[in-house]
Amino acid sequence: MSTTPATTPDLDDPATDPFDVARAAADHIAEVTGVSGHDVALVLGSGWGGAAELVGDVVAEFPTHEIPGFARPSVDGHVATTRSIRVERPDGSTRNALVIGGRTHLYEGRGVRRVAHGVRTAAATGCTTAVLTNGCGGLHMAWRPGQPVLIKDHLNLTATSPLEGATFVDLTEVYSARLRDLARTVDPELPEGVYAQFPGPHYETPAEVRMAGVLGADLVGMSTTLEAIAARHAGMEVMGISLVTNLAAGVSPHPLSHAEVLEAGQAAGPRISDLLARIVREI
Repeated sequence: MSTTPATTPDLDDPATDPFDVARAAADHIAEVTGVSGHDVALVLGSGWGGAAELVGDVVAEFPTHEIPGFARPSVDGHVATTRSIRVERPDGSTRNALVIGGRTHLYEGRGVRRVAHGVRTAAATGCTTAVLTNGCGGLHMAWRPGQPVLIKDHLNLTATSPLEGATFVDLTEVYSARLRDLARTVDPELPEGVYAQFPGPHYETPAEVRMAGVLGADLVGMSTTLEAIAARHAGMEVMGISLVTNLAAGVSPHPLSHAEVLEAGQAAGPRISDLLARIVREI
């Protein structure tokens, strides 16, 4: 049973300020973890779930849906546990990481506020950095399943935004060049590319993939861009990392399947989890 307080504002009510719900969620996290504030947030997509155990020492963990404003995940393979983790940095100092499991996707039909709620909650806990990960389709034959790719920019093809009203945010550098450079100190061979988010839940057609490629995309998926916009609006520095779980439609000669995505994520899991943990310790 959810422990969400009955007095929590309704995130779905247009009259509700979504940042009020984020603050209520942050208060709940502080209460259940005993940690007054967090520094870096991780949103773990398909294939990345194992990183949580490698980042540092788990201080507390609890079902994500018990946090105000969150719902149970509706997709197989997505972790529904949120953790507070103490991270020891190379210089001996420590930071607190909030690992949010069970992100809400736009295709679930719960509204864009729910999609953005995770990063807004992280910002309300004090996080100044957001690390957003996903599993995606790749447009380049050289990037085989299991290849991690830094996101340098994105195409938001969802026809929506997490921002409401006359809210203008500069997106010249959505994904921090500083953090990408830092990631390459851990793995100098990490490539980077442009990620295009489609609304889903159906996979893209070959024509849509070709269109995305003409527009400049290297990767296609169904998450991340709306969260990145919301994180930048909240003042956070953003790192995005995709795991190529399959070649995109028309690039691959084979039909696409969610089982293929999960299988590729599981196969690459130990390697990419170790990579992400090392990057987070450097942030």
